[in-house]
Amino acid sequence: MEKLTFPHFPRDFVWGVSTAAYQIEGAIKEAGRGPSSWDAFVAEPGRIVNGDTGDVACDHYHRYPEDIALMSELGVDAYRFSFSWSRIQPGGTGPVNPAGLAFYDRLVDGLLESGIAPSPTLFHWDTPLELEQSGGWLNRDTASRFADYALIVGEHFADRIPRWITINEPVVLTMLGYGAGIQAPGLSLGFDALPAAHNLLLAHGLGVQALRSAGAGNIGIANNHAATWPASEREEDLQAAGLYDNVANWIFADPILAGAYPQELAPFLPPVPDGDLATISTPIDWYGINSYNPTLVGAPAGGEAALIDGHALDSTLPFSLRTLEGYPRTDFDWPIVPEAFTELLLGFKERYGEKLPPIYITENGAAINDGPDGEGRVRDARRIEYTNGHLHALKTAMDAGVDVRGYFHWSLLDNFEWAVGFSQRFGLVHVDYETQKRTPKDSYHWYQQLIRHTKSAAPTKMEANGAPVQ
Repeated sequence: MEKLTFPHFPRDFVWGVSTAAYQIEGAIKEAGRGPSSWDAFVAEPGRIVNGDTGDVACDHYHRYPEDIALMSELGVDAYRFSFSWSRIQPGGTGPVNPAGLAFYDRLVDGLLESGIAPSPTLFHWDTPLELEQSGGWLNRDTASRFADYALIVGEHFADRIPRWITINEPVVLTMLGYGAGIQAPGLSLGFDALPAAHNLLLAHGLGVQALRSAGAGNIGIANNHAATWPASEREEDLQAAGLYDNVANWIFADPILAGAYPQELAPFLPPVPDGDLATISTPIDWYGINSYNPTLVGAPAGGEAALIDGHALDSTLPFSLRTLEGYPRTDFDWPIVPEAFTELLLGFKERYGEKLPPIYITENGAAINDGPDGEGRVRDARRIEYTNGHLHALKTAMDAGVDVRGYFHWSLLDNFEWAVGFSQRFGLVHVDYETQKRTPKDSYHWYQQLIRHTKSAAPTKMEANGAPVQ
């Protein structure tokens, strides 16, 4: 493998890793946890590759001390995890489950003892099932219930948690959960799913207010964004790409950062109640961006259904997603295009100007499915190349004036990857799901050396296994 040069980041740049509750915790029926929308979804035949579930996942609920030790050895400054709403408040309303809070007490205190800043997400798609059965995120009342939950968690943890995230990727829950039926709750509503987007954004604003009233600070959101490229310069492709860009990106950023929805989406949106946009745009301290690869979009492709991760979308949509050729690909078949990451970040700076708060990259990573070889070593050189390329692209954006304060790699562990189950591995640490054995990959050691390099600020070249080049 070609020798890689680390980009030079500020010494106070925050390095972290990310996970999510349903993807790693397991223990779905222990200690008073209530069922979630994902528990119901995975039980439906044919929904998940190989019939996988998060019932056990990485067994993080029982093995969190080992996982904290892995993070401590890795040298990260912060750990982004998510609270399971139904573990803390089993029905999504009403009484708190003391055992649920106690688990997160143990996790948070263990992180703090190891010098790792807990950076939790309040909601990462696992809606309490009772709320989902009452309309879920199509029901405006769910936003109010989220605010109640945010207050509970904020009052309990405000003195120990230095960084907060309200909601993860409302675009994915809206488009794939309610719009396309690929993820929980499995509805296929097309553009009629957009009320869910509004209610999720409203929940974010109410959640920020609830956290602040509880004494919590340093609050942001983790939104998924990708550069949108038109399939050609033909007018129909440009229009389709512009519409998709608004639906996938700006409908979730503009209300928070600019206090308004994109005008181009007015025909698709129901009337917005008075005061909602003011709530949604409640000031935040930073803005989180999750990003993996650009999206190629064209006009509807003659009745052929667009595909997302192998799942067909409604062929009547006014756009189609195309395959971006000419680039290396991850094992999830996502194109690897670091320069699109720079383009995305520069686009945020241009679009929002002084309204844009500091940015954290709250997710970035690659599905590379290499497992242990005969020596027990996981030689995932392609993950190292992906990460190195995207960090150089990130630094290019920073050098051009984009204020980025930290980077969280997705993910610490191989885990339950939603609709594709355990078939895709994003972790820096390999997990044998039968034995739960954790094996740090070459990328873990590389990331460890990257962090040490940043703290020392000494120019260094590294081999694929993380060893310094002599």
